[in-house]
Amino acid sequence: GLNFIDLMVRQGNIDNPPKTPLVPGFECSGIVEALGDSVKGFEIGDRVMAFVNYNAWAEVVCTPVEFVYKIPDDMSFSEAAAFPMNFVTAYMMLFEVANLREGMSVLVHSAGGGVGQAVAQLCSTIPNVTVFGTASSFKHEAIKDSVTHLLDRNADYVQEVKRISTDGVDIVLDCLCGENTGKGLSLLKPLGTYILYGSSNMVTGETKSFFSFAKSWWQVEKVNPIKLYEENKVIAGFSLLNLLFKQNRSGLIKVVMDKLLNLYNSKKIKPVVDSLWALEEVKEAMQRIHDRGNIGKLILDVEKAPTPLVS
Repeated sequence: GLNFIDLMVRQGNIDNPPKTPLVPGFECSGIVEALGDSVKGFEIGDRVMAFVNYNAWAEVVCTPVEFVYKIPDDMSFSEAAAFPMNFVTAYMMLFEVANLREGMSVLVHSAGGGVGQAVAQLCSTIPNVTVFGTASSFKHEAIKDSVTHLLDRNADYVQEVKRISTDGVDIVLDCLCGENTGKGLSLLKPLGTYILYGSSNMVTGETKSFFSFAKSWWQVEKVNPIKLYEENKVIAGFSLLNLLFKQNRSGLIKVVMDKLLNLYNSKKIKPVVDSLWALEEVKEAMQRIHDRGNIGKLILDVEKAPTPLVS
């Protein structure tokens, strides 16, 4: 699976990346080739998907058994590589952090991306949830049926949300950061929850720019705890990779994956795969994410030959 975090790794916009040379990637699917001596519950030949702490973009991957899950029979390998990061992130933010319930409203940015589509599908499993999604206008036709209200990411979405829902929304999921943080907090109803789970606005051009990075952070409103208290608002952060690899919560993630696979098997959710790319095409694949051209997930496929360039 190719994720926005991989672009941030490439540009050095994350804390303590491994020293180069490194193999990027945090999730994959494949077939079990070998097992550790004490591994139970898996056999050689099993179809599996897994979280990996780097090194997922490889032909052979090694990861601890607690990060590995069996793939349902009718799920393809590309769907399986698109499943763990996006759906676990979306599920945990909606249900573990924000406590989504019937009749609530949610604002999600990048509604056409992998997490955005997972959020939209999971919201549809709860009655009467209203989803506001921001996306580039060229994606609107393709994703208009997945959310209740589709907004142009370049327009004044705050006014548009308030026009439709005067008192705002219950949950804001922000993967953009920067000036959107203040806007998101301003849209929260009393007892609403704002969750920051990424900072894709930090990814600039082809090079890391410290100044654009700093500028983006300076636009984040200083959060005043007294104001949160007076307005009855909740502000939270969510990082699936830290939860898995730094905070040792793989048991909690396994419970969530079991629930998600039940939803998949009952045909309530299904990963959206945008496109498959050969490993040699990773530069072009990353550019597609960078330009926000994708609808759903991009997958690197080790068996795919590069597409010939048209003269």
